[in-house]
Amino acid sequence: MSDIEDDSEISFQIKFLGRVDVVHADGLKVLEEASQSLKTPDKHSSQKAAKKSKVHLFLSLSGIDILEHKTKFLLFTCPLSTISFCAVLPSSPKVFGFIARHPVAETYHCYLFQSHKFAHVLVSVIGDAFRTSKKEENIRGGRDLIVEALRHKNKVLQRENEELKKELEKTQEC
Repeated sequence: MSDIEDDSEISFQIKFLGRVDVVHADGLKVLEEASQSLKTPDKHSSQKAAKKSKVHLFLSLSGIDILEHKTKFLLFTCPLSTISFCAVLPSSPKVFGFIARHPVAETYHCYLFQSHKFAHVLVSVIGDAFRTSKKEENIRGGRDLIVEALRHKNKVLQRENEELKKELEKTQEC
């Protein structure tokens, strides 16, 4: 993501719903409209119905990279300085997205994702990373942010592991 050696990052495996060109740089209404356009594309539009695909979302203080799950092919990269809005959709609490300005053209793209467990966490972490990146002298705070996000992910995975162990024990008893 960055040439800086000390640029720590975290990643999440989530479902990528798609990228939509949008007119405005922020707002829940823009996210809702982008989500709807992926569900019901217009006949004359170049947007196609979204096929949910697994991706790895890498977040660092320099930006967000979206890699295809199987091939690790870089689909999109968005410097944090280009991101203008990030939120969870109120109508679909498992869906979240962010709006980013194209680095060259004066256009905006809305990136939409689905995560059953991490939607609110990711929005919070992206917001925190954005604020932290604005304060470059606060590198220590950035590390603390990443550590906290990893601790939260670890707790969620530990709970999931315990549940799977219990299910395995039940199936072995039968």
